[in-house]
Amino acid sequence: MILETVKLQEEGSLPDAHVVFYILDTPGEKLWIQKRPFVILCPGGGYERTSFREGEPIAMYFLGKGYHVAILLYSTAPAVFPAALLELGRTMALIHENGEKWKADTDQIFVQGCSAGGHLAGTLGTMWQEPFLAQKLHVKAEDLRPAGLLLCYPVISSKEGVAHEGSFRALLGDRYEAEKEKLSLEDRVGEETPPCFLWHTFADATVPVENSLLMAGALHRCHVKTELHIFQEGVHGLGAADELSRRADGSGVQRECQCWTDLAYRWMEHIRHQDEK
Repeated sequence: MILETVKLQEEGSLPDAHVVFYILDTPGEKLWIQKRPFVILCPGGGYERTSFREGEPIAMYFLGKGYHVAILLYSTAPAVFPAALLELGRTMALIHENGEKWKADTDQIFVQGCSAGGHLAGTLGTMWQEPFLAQKLHVKAEDLRPAGLLLCYPVISSKEGVAHEGSFRALLGDRYEAEKEKLSLEDRVGEETPPCFLWHTFADATVPVENSLLMAGALHRCHVKTELHIFQEGVHGLGAADELSRRADGSGVQRECQCWTDLAYRWMEHIRHQDEK
């Protein structure tokens, strides 16, 4: 495995923003695999930090399924929008630039995010075609479009009674009141939004399940391929929901939710191979 860390310094980035690439060895003369799909992980943390529990424990699963993985440690408060979005876009661009060296299938780059990281992933999915992104990153807009989105108990809506207000305040700073509606993702979904896999729990008392329901409804209305799973039990911030994600106080393990990774993997494989059918 190749482990490569790249510093990210886009407009508005904090000094410690970086991405860690986990590149599986792919010796073409020995394996039938010629190139591998990629998944970029965006940990949550309310746009105030990035959670380890929602990074490497999830990365281990997808590496075991033959995916290259990138963990994006994006800029959080006091950095404000669009710093983290530009960093995610740069990560997409880096995969395209290194596709041949890393034996990466650049047509199969998925973006996953938990909580506020889900909002970041969803923002790229709904804004990849915005001219300012390609212009600031000096890339083609089509290179910023993910093959699919995996949104785990995501922050989606800025609407009163549904929003995780703290995430939007951290993301927008002094521009919160003026711009919060522009980043309510259920209102940004369109026919060009990539296919989407979502999961949430009814018991989530931090980011209400309505966030995923609103997103799924918007995707359905725009005829975007979507899969939604809602589990009865489970607090917010479960990550992989297994022992690797256990918190110091013993919480963070939810057996009922552990299947989400298998469900997501099967969905990703379906998206990858749908054109072959």
